[in-house]
Amino acid sequence: MRISIVQSTIHWENPEANRAMFAEKIRPLKGNTDVVVLPEMFTTGFSMRAGHLAEGMNGPTIQWMHALANEIDAAIVGSFSCSIDENSLNRLVFMRPDGKYDFYDKRHLFSLGGENEHFTPGRKRLTVTWRDWRFCPLICYDLRFPAWSRNTLGSFVSGLEPYYDVLLYVANWPSKRAHHWRSLLTARAIENQAFVVGVNMVGADGNSLEYTGDSSIIDFSGQLLSHISNGQESVQTLSLSKEDLIAYRQQLPFLADADAFEFKG
Repeated sequence: MRISIVQSTIHWENPEANRAMFAEKIRPLKGNTDVVVLPEMFTTGFSMRAGHLAEGMNGPTIQWMHALANEIDAAIVGSFSCSIDENSLNRLVFMRPDGKYDFYDKRHLFSLGGENEHFTPGRKRLTVTWRDWRFCPLICYDLRFPAWSRNTLGSFVSGLEPYYDVLLYVANWPSKRAHHWRSLLTARAIENQAFVVGVNMVGADGNSLEYTGDSSIIDFSGQLLSHISNGQESVQTLSLSKEDLIAYRQQLPFLADADAFEFKG
């Protein structure tokens, strides 16, 4: 599985400019990737002006994701400000080349930044199967809540297979808490025996917050495989091994001893 992480600045509250910019970064990946991961709210930055910026599920961003995924023959993943039935949602879309998609609405809204005052929280986790790999896509602040990210055996799918192989986080995570971002990504990989992919933005946003990125791909044992640091704009692609993942889980079957639980509400 070839994963491409796109660490970039984001034009504040300018969806058209952001779609054009990300298209330039993504098009060269044609034929060389299976999944492209963009930051959280990649069309606007972390803006709370949902009433002004939110789009429907037939809007320009969904159409753009479909067209570009089809062009490069790979899935594209990222979140944007979405409006459904008078509710604003921080919605992640996992778009396939044929136009079929799955979505996840951010569960943990960032109350420190007032996100809970402008957006409606999601209620359900999501697992996506793509090219024989299982993905669990989450958004930014979700990273701080390990129960929501927990990989379990048999609780979410039939049989005793893990819920996912790859845990994805798209984010706008400020540099002043960069140590938390790096540490928690590693912790989620170790405790869930899964690859973890975290994609963050860089530069400054309209809230005068600075972002250094630290977008990373971490393996199932917590080893750093790819890292974009120092506030750089960069696109990196890495090939992940399903065989290595399975062998590690068989050698150290920790997930089999995990506590069983279910979410309510």
